[in-house]
Amino acid sequence: MKFDLSGDVKPAPSNIRNAVGDVFECADEFLGIVLTVEGASRLHQTSTLKHQTSPVHRFYIAPEDWNPDSLVLAGTEAHHARDVLRLQPAGRVVVFNGRGHEITAEIATVSRDEILLRKMHEARVPPLPCRITLAQAIPKGKNMDLIVQKAVEIGAAEIAPLISERTIVHLEAKEAAQKQAKWQHVTIEAAKQCGQNWLPMVLLPKTPRDFFATVEAGVSPAPNPEVQPTRLPLQGRLQLRLIGSLQSDAMHLKTVLADYEREHHARPASVLMCIGPEGDFTPAELNLARSNGCIPITLGPIILRVETAAIYCLSVLSYELLAVPASR
Repeated sequence: MKFDLSGDVKPAPSNIRNAVGDVFECADEFLGIVLTVEGASRLHQTSTLKHQTSPVHRFYIAPEDWNPDSLVLAGTEAHHARDVLRLQPAGRVVVFNGRGHEITAEIATVSRDEILLRKMHEARVPPLPCRITLAQAIPKGKNMDLIVQKAVEIGAAEIAPLISERTIVHLEAKEAAQKQAKWQHVTIEAAKQCGQNWLPMVLLPKTPRDFFATVEAGVSPAPNPEVQPTRLPLQGRLQLRLIGSLQSDAMHLKTVLADYEREHHARPASVLMCIGPEGDFTPAELNLARSNGCIPITLGPIILRVETAAIYCLSVLSYELLAVPASR
C-alpha cells in the first residue's frame, strides 16, 4: 500500500491511520507503507501543529478562594482536571475568578483532594463598557439553561429570572434557590468555554413586581464585583430600561438608542432588557414595566420564540454597546 502525499490533494491522517489498522488485521498480505520524505515531513508537521494548538483548559476559582500566590483547584474543578482531563504536573492551565482576573499557571502537584498551581502570568480584563441585565421570564423545559449559556457568551452581566403570570414554571422558595444555583453553574461552565473572565450573576427568581421593587430599592442578591457575593446596587445602573413588546406603539431598538444618545450625549452604561414568557407579558405586567421606566421595543415583524428573542436582543445590544469602535 502506498500513499502519495506529493500532490495537492492529500489523504487525511485519519484515513491513513484507518488504512494502517486494516492492513495490520491482514498481516499475511501486509507488505508495507511507503511515504516520500516530503510526505513524512508533512505528516510530522500536521501532528506537531495539532499538539501546539491544543486548547489550554480553563478553571474557575471563586473570588473568596482567589489567592494569586496560592492557587488551588478543589471540589468539582479538581475532579474535572484530575479524573476527566487527566492533567499531570507541569501541565499548564488558566484559572479565573469571574471578577476580571485571569492567571496562567503550571500544575505543581496533583493529589486526591486538590491540585496545587504555580502562577506564571497574571492578567486583568476590564469590565465591558455597558452592563446589560437580562430580566427573563422563565420558559418551559431546558430553554432557560440555553438562554443563560448564550447570555454569558454574548456578554450579559446579570440575569434576573422572572416568574410572570403566564410563566408555566412556578417555583417555591426552595426550588427557586435550587434553580438559581443550577443556572449559576451554567454561567461558570459557559464562561470557562468562551473565555469570559467577568462571570454574570444569576439572581433569585422573582415576580416582575418583586423584581422592580428590588430595582427601585437598590439591592439585589448579586455580588459586588470587587468584594463578595452579598449585595449589589441596581438603582442608577439601569440607565436604559427596555421590554420586548408586541404592542403597536413599540419602538425599534435602533431608534431608542439613537434617542438616548441624542438626549444624553453618550451611550448608556447600563441597560435592562426584559423578555416575556410564551404568550408574552400580561397587559398588567407591561403597564408595571412601563411605570418603572421600561420602553417597549419591537423585535421585528416575526413572532420569536422566547429563547430566540433573548438571544436576538442581547446580540443587538452587544453589537451596539459592547463593541463600539473607538472612533465612534
